[in-house]
Amino acid sequence: MSIVERLRAAGCVFAEDEAALLEEAATGPHHLEELVAQRVAGLPLEHVVGWAVFCGQRIVVTKGVFVPRHRTELLVDLATDLKPGVVVDLCCGSGAVGAVLQHRLPTATVYAADIDPVAVACARKNLTNVFEGDLFDALPTHLRGHIDVVVANVPYVPTDDIAFMPVEARDHEARVALDGGADGLEVLRRVAAQAAHWLRPGGHLLSETSERQAPAALAAFTAAGLTTKLVTSEDTNAVVGSR
Repeated sequence: MSIVERLRAAGCVFAEDEAALLEEAATGPHHLEELVAQRVAGLPLEHVVGWAVFCGQRIVVTKGVFVPRHRTELLVDLATDLKPGVVVDLCCGSGAVGAVLQHRLPTATVYAADIDPVAVACARKNLTNVFEGDLFDALPTHLRGHIDVVVANVPYVPTDDIAFMPVEARDHEARVALDGGADGLEVLRRVAAQAAHWLRPGGHLLSETSERQAPAALAAFTAAGLTTKLVTSEDTNAVVGSR
């Protein structure tokens, strides 16, 4: 059975494309067989090959780390348009958002933070200034009141909904990167509540949310004293708060 046939039998919709990527990543026949076996066993393609394409860039993604989604590119575009000088990628995962913003805004200073040590180690392969800790507590204190833009792609899946997620995410990405609490907005509320202390006057907080959660997310930003708006695309919604 060919690689394409094995992948198709395992349920890979884009088997031909995946086969080509696996062959590119392999260092030889034995390594290729290892990679194919991992993919057939259900490991996400990005974890198998060790990278994901995000905003046109290859981002290192190690096993267990949240795979950047294309829907998050809306946050990156919004942040880019603001032309910030100091940016924080909060709940950074692989650091994909920060890495792309550093590429797009070479004069900006980009920081990133995550509570998951595995994610932090991965993010450090994609950009510098990556810190480990709980939300803003991870950041250097000199940033307080001086951040132009915080992009926080917080976990926003309600706890009870995780069981219904695709197996690739549910079984192979860190739960801390997915679980947003009972209604999916517990982390977002914490970020919003702290943001005003870290943003400069006129600074912005950007966060991704679902259509269903958007009204409550806007309310959380407003309760934190931020001027808010909702930006929508075909794929996702972004809540924008301004100090």
